[in-house]
Amino acid sequence: MQQKVIQMPALKRIALIAHDNMKHELIDWSRQNLQQLSQHRLFATGTTGLMLEQELQLQINKLISGPLGGDQQIGAMLVDQQIDMVIFFWDPFEPMPHDPDVKALLRIAAVWNVPVACNRSTADFVIGSALMNQSHEYRVPDYDAYIKQRIG
Repeated sequence: MQQKVIQMPALKRIALIAHDNMKHELIDWSRQNLQQLSQHRLFATGTTGLMLEQELQLQINKLISGPLGGDQQIGAMLVDQQIDMVIFFWDPFEPMPHDPDVKALLRIAAVWNVPVACNRSTADFVIGSALMNQSHEYRVPDYDAYIKQRIG
């Protein structure tokens, strides 16, 4: 598929997601990175969003719970370039009934070239990046060219 270059804004739109056994880990990480996170727009699924909002005293754009479709809401936002990065502390030891949704979310993030941190170390690298507070050009699928090719 052809690609095009788009601009990620300096003000990032960050999705924060955590499985039940990882919520406290994400909250702890978020507390440690509160100053950096407070400079960006934050989105979160279900209970994670409520917990983060209470703990951090920051506005969190809350979606529905992951198992009820929140992961898919985030995926749709990735496709529409409404989310610039995903911090997703998932539990590799706990089987999830909505595992296909999680895989779909990670696949969409890969297709649309969105940075994803699935553990604390990667999240540290992402939030500490020099690109975190500046605009950034990156490549995404050129869907308009794809449609023209299909119908032309």
